[in-house]
Amino acid sequence: MRSSSGDNPGRSCVPHFLGDLLGVTGLLLLLPLLLLVFPPLPRVDVSPLVFLVPAALAFGAGLALKASFPKGTPTLKEAMVITGLGWLFISAAGCLPFVFGLHKGLVDALFESVSGFTTTGITVFEGLDRMPASVLFWRSLIQWLGGLGILTFFLAVSAGGGGAAAALFGAEGHKVDLPRPVPGIFHTVKILWGIYTLFTAACFLAFLAGGMSHFDALNHCLTCLSTGGFSTHDESLAFFASHRFPHAVFLEYAAAFFMLLGGMNFLLHYKVLSGRPGELFRDFEARRFFLILGGATLLLTGDHLFHFLSGTQISFHEVHETFRASLFQVSSLITSTGFATKDINSPFFPALSKQVFFLLMIVGGCVGSTAGGIKVLRAGVLARLFRARLFKMTAPKGTVAPVVINQKVFPEGEILRISAIVFAWLGLIALGAGITAAFSDLDAWQSLSGMTSAVGNMGPFYFSVHKMVGLSPVIKLTYVFGMLAGRLEILPVAVLFTRAAWRR
Repeated sequence: MRSSSGDNPGRSCVPHFLGDLLGVTGLLLLLPLLLLVFPPLPRVDVSPLVFLVPAALAFGAGLALKASFPKGTPTLKEAMVITGLGWLFISAAGCLPFVFGLHKGLVDALFESVSGFTTTGITVFEGLDRMPASVLFWRSLIQWLGGLGILTFFLAVSAGGGGAAAALFGAEGHKVDLPRPVPGIFHTVKILWGIYTLFTAACFLAFLAGGMSHFDALNHCLTCLSTGGFSTHDESLAFFASHRFPHAVFLEYAAAFFMLLGGMNFLLHYKVLSGRPGELFRDFEARRFFLILGGATLLLTGDHLFHFLSGTQISFHEVHETFRASLFQVSSLITSTGFATKDINSPFFPALSKQVFFLLMIVGGCVGSTAGGIKVLRAGVLARLFRARLFKMTAPKGTVAPVVINQKVFPEGEILRISAIVFAWLGLIALGAGITAAFSDLDAWQSLSGMTSAVGNMGPFYFSVHKMVGLSPVIKLTYVFGMLAGRLEILPVAVLFTRAAWRR
């Protein structure tokens, strides 16, 4: 790859940027050690070397790469390579505390790290209630860092923007052109991270008000806004109701609210916070997001009541319990968070509800959010495209039938890009489901749900965590690839497998 750097036009700047990312990761690996100096939080009960050694390795490797290769302005191709390799390198560095602190195998540790950074939330760890506090915090922190993107975090803490920032932001960002709130990539990224941090702090205070300990509130606010779904308890959010927390109902509603905030476009949040709340009801994607949320919740509530309470006198308490459980799970899945108050495999959700869950796992949240899936906007654009094609077939010859989104004609190039991404997304799920079925005893439905959860960065699936832990390393590595491809929306990962990406 040929860099556009003026000083070294024949040398790639890719390793230099990878060194930057590893250096930042090395510093972040030191943060769990802060638990030693905050008495309200559980004391760290692993050796500090569990984090010091990975931090030194990552920081040292980063310095070596930066010293050996020039810094330049990456081309689009180089930015894609930096994005794909950067997420892989960071995940590899981030998995080392799991290897040193929990004595996990490299495949399981890498799986958990990639699941965290991509905010997927699939876990191969059991016994979370007994896990060291520092390791649990690291699991939560990597999800929060991955929420808006590792490269956007790097840009937010760096000293400037320019062409390099624009290239990296475009390579990692969602592949739909959206207007920026202010001129300049650097200022846009700072605004997005400012809103993200503000909402995270509000979530932390809400969880504290609901009776969580400081440690639980800290971890769950990090994984709630990031729509990651890692928890400090094996029961997830159901832990608080099963242990009879007095405000467990409030905690569930608060979690649902902040999950939905994370699953919505952060540029829309900026408009609302800037004094334009009407944008919530005028935005094409937001309206459909709320419609899916409300429709799915009512459908699940009715499905349960029809199957289990039909013919009996239904109390308000029963209706509320069913509605609350349905709203929480719909919110968790449409935002790809994966928190649970009831297992989606349980009989509480009949067959129709399970199918609705699967559709939510495919669609996911909004463009410009921390959520996974193909995104509501893309699904809406493809639906509008189908309607436009149908109209054109029945209209007089020569009739123009553009796809109109938010009172503007949607560019044909964007429609082609969306079609390509969705096709690759579904194809990757089909391939991964086949590999899962071939290397396990899971049935077709379970195999499909597992890979859909990985590529959609969802978390839940239609088999147990214990079963996931025991799957073949081949399947786990397939899911690792699927999680990275899904989080980066296929293109940066796909570029790594083209000959042109490595041609100098």
